[in-house]
Amino acid sequence: MPGINSNVKYILCVFIFCSLSVSTGSSNLVEDDVPLSKLSQTAGAPTMKFLYCYSCGYKKMYDQYVDLINQKYPYILVDGANYDPPGMNMFLARVLGGLKMLIILCILGGVNIFEYINQPRPSWWAWCTENKLYACMMLFFLCNIVEGQLIQSGAFEIILNDVPVWSKLETGRIPQPAELFQIIDSHMQFDTKLELNNFAK
Repeated sequence: MPGINSNVKYILCVFIFCSLSVSTGSSNLVEDDVPLSKLSQTAGAPTMKFLYCYSCGYKKMYDQYVDLINQKYPYILVDGANYDPPGMNMFLARVLGGLKMLIILCILGGVNIFEYINQPRPSWWAWCTENKLYACMMLFFLCNIVEGQLIQSGAFEIILNDVPVWSKLETGRIPQPAELFQIIDSHMQFDTKLELNNFAK
């Protein structure tokens, strides 16, 4: 019995540490997602942000666009992040991720979680504690598949100087490089004209 209590304490400490790490990371993401003010944009270089669906495999496409933009427009600062889907999907994915880590820690620690709810230990839990490595790997990959489906948005959104210039959610497709270059050129010419008009006034 003392061994179980020490296992529970160890698992709770690790779970609290993981939860704090996840919450710190998410708060940093929120800070990174704060758009730049117009004052900082006029004082510095133009900025372009990509919000893409990571679980759809659009990270590779984002990297290709970053290389193309850096070659043609080296003065534009390019940033990218995962597009968080609206609604309950993101919340459910995070809850599932936390439960996944807690169950894996219980399996590795050999803790019988059914003992704490006054239920007999099922045979599948006994199998999990006897085959820890296989059970943890299977649980990890299955939960990752479900989490990926929950947060799969299909988004590839492009924002230039806080102005949305392309949305795959609206158009249903990713822009061709030539289309994106034309959008950037038009947007930069429009911004230059506005600045010249404001300067003339």
